[in-house]
Amino acid sequence: MNEQEMKIIVDKHRNFFYSNISLNMNYRVHALQKLKITILKYEDKICKALESDLGKSSFESYMCEVGLVLDELSYMIGHAKSFAKDKSVRTPLSQFHAKSFQKPSPYGVVLVISPWNYPFLLTMDPLIDALAAGNTVILKPSAYSPATGNVIKEIIKECFPEEYVSVILGGREENNYLLQQKFDYIFFTGSKNVGMHVMEKASAHLTPVTLELGGKSPCIVEKTANIKLAAKRIVFGKYLNCGQTCVAPDYIYCDAAIKEELIEELKKQILFQYGATPLTNEDYGKIINQKHFDRICGLIDPDKIIHGGKTDEAVLKIEPTIMDHVTFDDAVMQEEIFGPVLPIITYDSLENAISNINHMEHPLALYLFTSDKKIAKKVTTECQFGGGCINDVVIHLATNQMGFGGFGESGMGAYHGKAGFDTFSHYKSIVNKKTWIDLPMRYQPYKEFNRKLLKLFLR
Repeated sequence: MNEQEMKIIVDKHRNFFYSNISLNMNYRVHALQKLKITILKYEDKICKALESDLGKSSFESYMCEVGLVLDELSYMIGHAKSFAKDKSVRTPLSQFHAKSFQKPSPYGVVLVISPWNYPFLLTMDPLIDALAAGNTVILKPSAYSPATGNVIKEIIKECFPEEYVSVILGGREENNYLLQQKFDYIFFTGSKNVGMHVMEKASAHLTPVTLELGGKSPCIVEKTANIKLAAKRIVFGKYLNCGQTCVAPDYIYCDAAIKEELIEELKKQILFQYGATPLTNEDYGKIINQKHFDRICGLIDPDKIIHGGKTDEAVLKIEPTIMDHVTFDDAVMQEEIFGPVLPIITYDSLENAISNINHMEHPLALYLFTSDKKIAKKVTTECQFGGGCINDVVIHLATNQMGFGGFGESGMGAYHGKAGFDTFSHYKSIVNKKTWIDLPMRYQPYKEFNRKLLKLFLR
């Protein structure tokens, strides 16, 4: 698809938006209901596509993608009408007599560029929020997950007119053509480097953006932590989707006093959760492609492997791997790993650990395992990060009661639930002034009595 064809699609979307059809709340809710019914119909096909692209089991596909999408749909179907109501606010006495309110309004034509690691979830969730807010949406799934992209296109074609929701497939060239167009909002999930490119292109039209990026999310294990439970939960979150999760614990930063105990429990949990031969475990997925397989393998220092490390290039699989005696200068600490490799770094002082984390690029997530409430408060207050968990990992993104998003280098903006509706809405601030009274103090000629009134009202 060339640039001119994409311009035609964007123009169709803009004409549809200005028809005001999507401003009708019943239309929006019906659209979400139809999407939910269609996803349920395509559930098996979605899971097979995710298995083809990423080797995900049907259980993991439902738990981490399909089920979460259905949950977001149910939430928005139930709450979108209340979110869309005008919100009354207090009117200052100086503006007597008037009513002040904020009116949630859709931006217009939205572009959603989604990644390959959770290709269904991270395409559908922002779509749901954008439709609930009244926008039209153009979806651009990743070319690295073609099976899922094709299923998404089938679902969207069955659900919506193409001028309301469209899917454009393809790779970098199609992305560049799309980013030349004028959108009213751009929502991007992916790498920092591509996010910078998206933001640069958006700036040409002063288009607002949400960037969901990534980073090296630390997992602090403090000496008062429940080590067995910490290991169990870290192993789950780290090796889920073979580590190809933007909020996966990137590395463990633990108190030196409990490192050996923690390592033994991590090894036990890998064995328990993935078996003695993870490469033959049918529920353990694969790396997305050869390029990323080679990159991850290049981050593994054979001299520092204390568990795992085996690979099968034929099926693009890497064992759950632990590396010890790692320093911040090692290759594995120079970039987001995005794979099943877990480095362990120790600290002697929590103060130094916090300082080191804050002197790195701000991570998308931070995890802390501790039994000390004061330490939990200290770390979550003093460390800078997008979001996270205390005594667990990754689950903070699986709720529609809180916004999920990055901070600093890990992104900007948030979505899920009400936060998602707000992201795709512009709130118009409106004062409805009554006509039966008109206070004279603001008008010329200025009088001393009016000055006293002003000082009474404005202080």
